[in-house]
Amino acid sequence: MALLSLQDVSISFGGSPLLEKVNMQVEKGERVCLLGRNGEGKTTLLKLISGRMEPDSGVITLQKGTRVAGLSQELPIDLAGSVHEVVAGGLAGVGSLLEEYHQLTSRLAHGTDEFMLRRIGLLQERLEGSRGWQIRQQVDKVLTRLALEPDVRFETLSVGFRRRTLLARALVAEPDILLLDEPTNHLDITAIGWVEEFLQKYRGTLILVTHDRVFLQKLATRIIEIDRGRLVSWACGYGTFLERRQAALDVEEAQRKQFNRRLAKEEEWIRKGIKARRTRNEGRVRALMKMREAQQAQRRQTGGVRIQIQEAESTGKLVIEASKISHGYGGAVFIRDFSTKIIRGDRIGIIGPNGIGKSTLLRILIGEITSDSGRVRTGTKLEVVYFDQLREQLDEDMTVQESVADGKDTVQINGRQRHVIGYLKDFLFTPDRARSPVRILSGGERNRLLLARLFAQPSNVLVLDEPTNDLDMETLELLEERLLEYTGTILLMSHDRAFLDNVVTSTLVFEAGGVITEYAGGYDDWLRQRPRPADKIEPGKGRPSVKRREKKDPPRKLSFKEGKELEALPGRIEILEREQKGLYEQMATPEFYRSPGDRISRARARVEELAQELEGAYVRWEELESISEANS
Repeated sequence: MALLSLQDVSISFGGSPLLEKVNMQVEKGERVCLLGRNGEGKTTLLKLISGRMEPDSGVITLQKGTRVAGLSQELPIDLAGSVHEVVAGGLAGVGSLLEEYHQLTSRLAHGTDEFMLRRIGLLQERLEGSRGWQIRQQVDKVLTRLALEPDVRFETLSVGFRRRTLLARALVAEPDILLLDEPTNHLDITAIGWVEEFLQKYRGTLILVTHDRVFLQKLATRIIEIDRGRLVSWACGYGTFLERRQAALDVEEAQRKQFNRRLAKEEEWIRKGIKARRTRNEGRVRALMKMREAQQAQRRQTGGVRIQIQEAESTGKLVIEASKISHGYGGAVFIRDFSTKIIRGDRIGIIGPNGIGKSTLLRILIGEITSDSGRVRTGTKLEVVYFDQLREQLDEDMTVQESVADGKDTVQINGRQRHVIGYLKDFLFTPDRARSPVRILSGGERNRLLLARLFAQPSNVLVLDEPTNDLDMETLELLEERLLEYTGTILLMSHDRAFLDNVVTSTLVFEAGGVITEYAGGYDDWLRQRPRPADKIEPGKGRPSVKRREKKDPPRKLSFKEGKELEALPGRIEILEREQKGLYEQMATPEFYRSPGDRISRARARVEELAQELEGAYVRWEELESISEANS
């Protein structure tokens, strides 16, 4: 019996059904990716599976006892508490025990009393009887790998870190079916890589929506495409799917043209037959009526996005030159002595963890922010268009039409006047949607609106801060094509690895201590060129990446001593990382280098020791964990 089954499920929100009598079965252990254009019903299908929405008709069946958890695109507005509390909240009863235990043990450093010690002892007993310690290791592991501070209040976090927290909440629950709606949005490349690795080892069933093609290629074992209200299953990976789907679309188009030619001939016959004969072939007439009904019922593929970028007069050869710029906040230096020269036509990608200063660097380079030290010189005739990932340029109370044309009826695109409604159709906005307020738009629609608004402005420098979030694959690939045709200069910040590979000619990578290094090529080129973890700390993370050692011996169980060691390792790693972070912050201040020489030498030596200790701790953690997993 399938783990999940949909039978003749339909749902609509007015107009044509979003899903029309669809059928789907998902077996245990499958990793299914839902693909389709924005608005085709991917998120709606996830909501139906999770029970957050009821279908208009049809039946959704889950195997008895099946647990479902997931990550949605929308952030809950009423969720509060510490990060640890929110994450542990995904574990039902055990989660409340773990949270209370975490709170009590956190207060031990500030004093204790007999009641507290008795309560901790009671919690320990109850956790031992409910796999609590293994689950606690899982919580600690997910928190550490997603770089989440357990005691920080959830409601104070940025959007990116709140999504990380909710992703951690879904992951630790280890449900039978895990539903993920755009899980890579707002995650940095390091976190995306870890999530990929985690999900590849995940033993449950995975149903996800993603626009990240590398993520999709590594994870999906089956693709289900939502196309004009139907579900089409492809039992293959993404690369094979693209080839097979194009062949199927070609066949469908050829069949449609053949049908229309037959219909045209039959319409001509019946017109002539009425005039030329008193009697007609009634069977042929009935067949024609059915053909007319079939034509009316056809749901053709929605027209594609048509993107044009309006280009301004070319800049001078030099676009931007930065000389020894440094910048920081609160005593921490994010950019240290950075110099670069950007020439007309360069397409530069910027890579680094969230919060490291990528957006700040972009704004310094285009003159929106002044650096603490150093100099930025810009060339002549610069016409800069800036895409901000928070979409702050969009006024919630304006209509879509007003947002693009500033209240006018026309926009000028490459010397030609176009009515704003026609221009917005190129970005898949119907006339009704074009007159709707911005506040009701989905994430994908907002992204398309901002692209429409910005590309209507003449530019010779495009500054794009996470332009790919919430875009469907087709729009994403078309945007890539237009950027490759663009003759101006591009500064691109993105966590989409395929997008970086396909668009940029060089990358600026944030590394430890505020250092920014330039590499030729895109993301994969950077991976090939960067120093190996044994030689250098991973950018922005303060710890090396570690590959799992191959297990050559037959599986064995952890000894009691090894079990305790595995339990203690997350805490030890946290202590080492905290010390490492403190040293980096000290070494980032100018005052540090005025210290006595022996103090500077000791600090540098300790940084190297910490890197080696952390590498050893992670290797040991992976080693013990692999033994534990082999026997679980």
